[in-house]
Amino acid sequence: MEDHDDFAFEHAPGLPEPLPKDEEMLWQGRPNAWRLAVESLLLKWVIGYFVLLVVWRVVSALADHSAAVAFGSAVPPILLGLVAVGLLYGFAWLQARQAVYTVTTARVILRVGAALQVTLQMPYSRIENIALDLRKTGTGTIAFEPSRDGGDQLSYLVLWPHVRPWHARLPQPAFRCIPDAQAVAEILAEAAEGKLAQPRIARKEAPSAKPAGDASGAAPMPAE
Repeated sequence: MEDHDDFAFEHAPGLPEPLPKDEEMLWQGRPNAWRLAVESLLLKWVIGYFVLLVVWRVVSALADHSAAVAFGSAVPPILLGLVAVGLLYGFAWLQARQAVYTVTTARVILRVGAALQVTLQMPYSRIENIALDLRKTGTGTIAFEPSRDGGDQLSYLVLWPHVRPWHARLPQPAFRCIPDAQAVAEILAEAAEGKLAQPRIARKEAPSAKPAGDASGAAPMPAE
């Protein structure tokens, strides 16, 4: 199922070697850096924490000091928060910049990693299910559940953040936070038709969306 050579020279961006003549590239892209920071690094929660910390410092200081002193006491946590947010976003940007996701007529390929690059190739015949987690913004995550007889165990830590969250026991490589995820899922459904180990592409709506199977068209998408 996987074939990763960390030091191989890429024939083309995201492709460790030329595609066979009977195989075509259907789509190629990378994560949205901001959404990757928000979803994998909980950036909004970090920002919220520092906002609350600043408010608490100011309110506490106002009880015993002048407004100038109170607002001055908020400078250190503000600076610390800016550094923390900058580091987290910088990490997400670097991960997004270095990642290349590829869909072909025969497989999906993930070239991921900043310091240590890994190229993971998954033929459709070694994928049991494909799950789409779609957000209101149109970005989404497409996760690939490997067949249990796929050979080598994938490493959650090596693939992170390009992996489905909270599935560490059986890691599922994922196209994380990609723009226009619905269109990519449709390309995958057509390419993987009749090739998956258990052909099924399930769609997971955002928490606020209606349940699957209603009139909104959120039913699972079969890839027969």
